[in-house]
Amino acid sequence: MAKKFFVRTFGCQMNEHDSERIAAELGADGMERTEVLEDADVVVLNTCCIRENADNKLYGNLGHLKALRDRRPDLQIAVGGCLAQKDRSLILERAPHVDAVFGTHNVGRAAALLREARARGESVVEILDGPSGDEAAFPSAMAVRPELSHAAWVTIQVGCDNSCAFCIVPSVRGPEQSRPFGDLLGEVEALAASGTVEVTLLGQNVNSYGRDLTLSLRDRPEADAVHLAGPAWAGEVDRRTRPLFGDLLRAVGSVRGIQRVRFTSPHPKDLRPETIAAMAETEAVCEQLHLPLQSGSDRVLAAMRRGYRAERYLERLAAARSAIPDLAVTTDLIVGFPGETEADFEATLEVVAEARYDSAYTFIFSPRPGTRAAELTEQFVPAEVVAERFERLKVVVERSALAAHQARVGRLEEVLVEGPSKKDAGVLAGRTRQGKLVHFGADEPVVEGDFAQVRITRAAPHHLSGTLESLEHRARGARRASIPLSVG
Repeated sequence: MAKKFFVRTFGCQMNEHDSERIAAELGADGMERTEVLEDADVVVLNTCCIRENADNKLYGNLGHLKALRDRRPDLQIAVGGCLAQKDRSLILERAPHVDAVFGTHNVGRAAALLREARARGESVVEILDGPSGDEAAFPSAMAVRPELSHAAWVTIQVGCDNSCAFCIVPSVRGPEQSRPFGDLLGEVEALAASGTVEVTLLGQNVNSYGRDLTLSLRDRPEADAVHLAGPAWAGEVDRRTRPLFGDLLRAVGSVRGIQRVRFTSPHPKDLRPETIAAMAETEAVCEQLHLPLQSGSDRVLAAMRRGYRAERYLERLAAARSAIPDLAVTTDLIVGFPGETEADFEATLEVVAEARYDSAYTFIFSPRPGTRAAELTEQFVPAEVVAERFERLKVVVERSALAAHQARVGRLEEVLVEGPSKKDAGVLAGRTRQGKLVHFGADEPVVEGDFAQVRITRAAPHHLSGTLESLEHRARGARRASIPLSVG
């Protein structure tokens, strides 16, 4: 019987994407995936070191696995990802029952390292300080989203060149490296041919995509500029160094069969007019923008090393809303950054209220070892103060979120069906072009990947509810297969 593997992911979509690469490698090694931890012969924990209590979550899971390993000595355990990249051999010191440790630059080596550990009869640690070649340069470059056959993630870059005081990403993911324009377009075309209708472009700072490619091409006249940087840039007379994200949005959005294009996450300081124009002018690009604010205080933003002021942020947000009708905007917010005063927090509340977010990911500051902010221990805000501010922020965010959703009651929304609701299998769930979750019932057969026209009847802060009015079935490789079904 084939061995079974179990992968648990901590963190963001980039980590989830890495996990699917790991799963593919283990599957190619002859193993079968299982969703039941106790049935697995191999367990891989793909870690994050950005989110709060990441260390505790990892070592708590490893403690549980130690008991499972004691009962099943043949069980193999691997730890990979961002926390592994940062902690390296420390993981084995704290959890010697781990068989293999690998980082962010060698995700594709999981199966090989487990084989090596079994052959040697001892644990293996392999952490690379950077990519070792063209293949390794993009360990996340694999367009997969297994739970949704109609949707895929496409990694367009890895790493980050910013220096935000609270973020460990540059240390564990390295500097920005963009994938060649032609490779990305070819990947999306192949996805569309196989039936994918929605792609999400992933990167640590997507709207700086391609700046490194155009910079490198200045000194490489012999290189294939069309393949590396796209036909628009290659056709420019001056070929100036610039990001290519607007060009990429237009190109991906023009691929036959791709009906929705999303992306995450852009950096406010790099939200350029050409990106906004590409969003507005490319039909397939969804009316959705995730624009992390982090703080509304200019003093805190400077301490965070974010590279913009609140006024500049709001100007760029206003420009996006002016160009893109019905734009839904979400954000990230940190409460309790070292040195944050009551006046700083009040400034955040004011900006959040003015921005009128559709939703927000709110975080309590958590010091990540190796970051500048972690060293500001004398400026840490008392936990009880942070907790009280967090609740006040939540009220403001949910108030604007509910208002945005209530404004959609009565509207007919195009919903891309994802399948049964996770909370009620008798109800279908899907998302609008703005990324809003919609629950609805149907008497007609509806399957994942269908396009449903849903009349919104009820609003809540985090989802919408409605009734199905008509349906369009997805067809493989077609721009739109229209089979209207009247629903009584």
